[in-house]
Amino acid sequence: MNAHFTQPLGRMRRAEQGFTLVELSIAVLIGLFLLGGLLTLVQDMRRTFGAQNQLGQLQDNERLAMTLIADVIQAAGYYPDPTLNTATTTFTGVAPFTQLGQAIAGTHVAAAPGDSITVQFNTALNDGVINCKGSSNTAFAPTHIFVNAFSVTALNGGQLLCQLDAAAAVPLITGVQNLQILYGVKRNPAIANNNVDTFLNAAQMNPADWTNLICVKVTLTFKNPLAATQPGQPATIPFTRVVTVMSRAGANTT
Repeated sequence: MNAHFTQPLGRMRRAEQGFTLVELSIAVLIGLFLLGGLLTLVQDMRRTFGAQNQLGQLQDNERLAMTLIADVIQAAGYYPDPTLNTATTTFTGVAPFTQLGQAIAGTHVAAAPGDSITVQFNTALNDGVINCKGSSNTAFAPTHIFVNAFSVTALNGGQLLCQLDAAAAVPLITGVQNLQILYGVKRNPAIANNNVDTFLNAAQMNPADWTNLICVKVTLTFKNPLAATQPGQPATIPFTRVVTVMSRAGANTT
């Protein structure tokens, strides 16, 4: 007779039994532990992805804001035809500018949202010189003086504003908390170069300093998108750039 059919009945019943309640409980606990670890990993990945997206957006805003400001400041005092005009005949000191030939003016407020800066340049039709809205002269012939004003408002979480000519100010970038500007000037006439010998805010500038500007140091302070979710993060992040005024670096000088 086959050995399988000769096993005792009790041993056969024991061999056919399933898992005990204790074994099932342990298996469920192990499964829950593994599932919890997987969920934690997924949540960490989502937080990391969200943080990277926020930082990427912040960096994009920083680059865009500084590019617009730098393009406008670099063009300060520009005029199309130096054989027909000079800085003093092109820019005649109309408010907020007080000096003949003055292309940059500003105000200083130590507390946020901070300073403002106003820049003017003369553009020929379709010459491609960019104003603070990111556009150029496509409608005014033969030339047009653009007056570009940058400032920051605390409204709507903080915004960088552009006011072009007499139009209402429009928001450019959100998340901006403060704008601080220092003007690099040459005050020592005994040195025959265009090197900066001091940095001043707008309240410290003398009238003659505005026509001796060499560069502008711009600091934009942005709200840190990670401050609310990651302990130890600073509330704001400053971003600084020094921009050379091209008319003082050799172009269109008189």
